[in-house]
Amino acid sequence: MATSIAEDGAYLDVNDEFLTRLGYEREEMVGHKPEEFVTAESAQCIKEELRPALRRTGKLKGKPISFVAKNGDVVDCLTDAIVEYKADGKFLRTIAMYSEATDMARTNFKYRTLYRSMPAMLQTVDGDGLIATVTDHWLHKMGYTREEVLGRPFSDFFSAADQRLYVGGRLKKLISEGDFNNVERQMVTKSGEKLDLIMSAISHRDERGHVDRMLVASKDVTQRKRAERRLRQTLAENARLREELEHERDYLREEVNVALNFGRIVGTSPALRRMLRQVEAVANTPASVLILGESGVGKELVARAIHHRSPRAERPLVKVNCASIAKELFESEFFGHVKGAFTGAHRDRIGRFQLADGGSLFLDEVGEIPLELQGKLLRVLQESEFERVGDDVTRSVDVRVIAATNKNLERLIVEGKFREDLFYRLSVFPVEVPPLRERGDDIVQLAQHFLEQTSRDFGREAMTLTRAQVEHLRRYNWPGNIRELKNVIERAVILSEGNVLRLDKSMPSIQSDVPVDRRAENGSAAGAGSEVLTEAEMRTLQKNNIIAALRQSNWRVSGQNGAAQLLDIKPTTLSDRIRSLDIRKPERSAR
Repeated sequence: MATSIAEDGAYLDVNDEFLTRLGYEREEMVGHKPEEFVTAESAQCIKEELRPALRRTGKLKGKPISFVAKNGDVVDCLTDAIVEYKADGKFLRTIAMYSEATDMARTNFKYRTLYRSMPAMLQTVDGDGLIATVTDHWLHKMGYTREEVLGRPFSDFFSAADQRLYVGGRLKKLISEGDFNNVERQMVTKSGEKLDLIMSAISHRDERGHVDRMLVASKDVTQRKRAERRLRQTLAENARLREELEHERDYLREEVNVALNFGRIVGTSPALRRMLRQVEAVANTPASVLILGESGVGKELVARAIHHRSPRAERPLVKVNCASIAKELFESEFFGHVKGAFTGAHRDRIGRFQLADGGSLFLDEVGEIPLELQGKLLRVLQESEFERVGDDVTRSVDVRVIAATNKNLERLIVEGKFREDLFYRLSVFPVEVPPLRERGDDIVQLAQHFLEQTSRDFGREAMTLTRAQVEHLRRYNWPGNIRELKNVIERAVILSEGNVLRLDKSMPSIQSDVPVDRRAENGSAAGAGSEVLTEAEMRTLQKNNIIAALRQSNWRVSGQNGAAQLLDIKPTTLSDRIRSLDIRKPERSAR
């Protein structure tokens, strides 16, 4: 049984055997398409599978079609077809030959029908890797019609990266090698979505042992892969955050040791001893502490002392300078936020309360907290619970709060700028830090401590304070307290030359230690207002300066802290000047 078919798919001619078997007249079939004489299922197969494959490959072999005879009988056939072209390459006709199916052919036909309806991603390819058929489920997952895929290399549907694996004949090589198992590949749907698949295949070989077709089964593992990627990303982010947290923890612990005065409270005055007794009394308790005192008195140092003497000493002491936080960032700074909670929140961030969990939280300048946020702070102090900004998960913390302020919080309460209930929660145990002017000789001890520390830090030779400098430090009121004293000493070291501390340059309110003012007691009038000194006045001034250096060094010319070192000149030069100026050691000093 044979037919010829035109380019539009209609019969050009049918042979007598075919007409006789189906019971039609020639004019009833010529000009009509095969779909009009087959079962509905075969009509769909012709439209979606056979005709597209024929257009791409130019041939069909052993494809099942069920015709319906004029009397209604179903005639199962196997179809072979080939396309013929003119000499110029244009389409001429398709020759289709039909052979009535045997019982085996009918079985294969039923198998083919079953294959297409299986709920699995199956595709059959020929020896060249061209798709011969696919299941309906494959088409559903990929979003294509059967007509769009039959006859195309199955690597066409791979991702760009996987397609590169099969260029240059590698696709045929893969098929020729036969079966494979659990190969991971990525395919792209018609809409552009990427599917992660695990593929396995079984092959069929012809009588020569060559693979002529292969059944490829694919398992969609896209969701699993995505979950694995999300898990890896989450684990990587957790590892990064853990590392960041550990670095911050280490930094905060180190900060404890390198802060003001290298972590030591210097001084022995009665006022300081009274305060230290308060620190010792409260340190081992869980009570909240409010440290009061003027700016620069060392409130942070006292907070560190309380933390280090407490059972929480091995956990972090986390500092928050409330005066330096923008109003809109207070809540995020205290409690943290989740990614996307507000503009600029590009990742999750833990807050200071969570960072201090198990340790202490030092709220410096607590009087600067906005009134509208004080209620949220009070809730954490009362209930030990909080939520990150943008999160609905309630977290518990165990934090001891140490607050500090140089403001009068009771006055702020009266003015309506500070919550009274928060004040009482923070000031369970107030500690008053005395100002520097009330600490007597502590000023000298601190100054000497800062001098040694700064000289060491700046790589300078050791310096000491003179008696005159000590008196100047004692008389000064120190409105900036310890911070001001530390700054004065650091400036003096920077401005000094050699090992003579020029405190006068860092404290304009005091006079120079070099005895310029001795001119008056030596009868010189040059210092009264004249800007130019006579040679005799200069000689007198130099003589008085050398005498002052000798007195300060107990009349030692050379050596450590000798007069030559104080004057920053060579001992031989100083000896020559002593002789030329006729400077003599007083007899009363010789006894």
